[in-house]
Amino acid sequence: MSGAGAPTLTLDGSGLRVVVVAASWHTVVMDGLLAGARRALAAAHVADVTVVRVPGSFELPVAAQRATASGADAVVALGVVIRGGTPHFEYVCQAATSGLAEVALRTGVPVGFGLLTCDDEQQALDRAGLPGSQEDKGAEAAEAAVATVLAVRDL
Repeated sequence: MSGAGAPTLTLDGSGLRVVVVAASWHTVVMDGLLAGARRALAAAHVADVTVVRVPGSFELPVAAQRATASGADAVVALGVVIRGGTPHFEYVCQAATSGLAEVALRTGVPVGFGLLTCDDEQQALDRAGLPGSQEDKGAEAAEAAVATVLAVRDL
């Protein structure tokens, strides 16, 4: 697990507007990621949170792009892609990852990266922030988005 060495962040996102874009595939994992993001945003005092659900992870970049155009201070992108028996996994993971990075770079709006790219369902469950999970990648993505807004705000 990559959780070792993660920073402990104390964040005050009061007054920020954050949009969470979340895929719909793999409901149990996505519910965990979304709950983790909501917990982290509440802990960071972010009151203005909008959640937008899209069909799958491939659609995350276009929703993130629209969120930045709507005045969001940060976007949290949540999704999960589980490897199957075809190259579909590689295409979706690459497109979503590149698309989200491009949105952040082109707009200057931080995008918290909460896209799980897993070999199997158990890996996703271990990262979903559910009871028994070893990590909470939804919370980590939300914290990263808020922390980045705060870090670059005065540049």
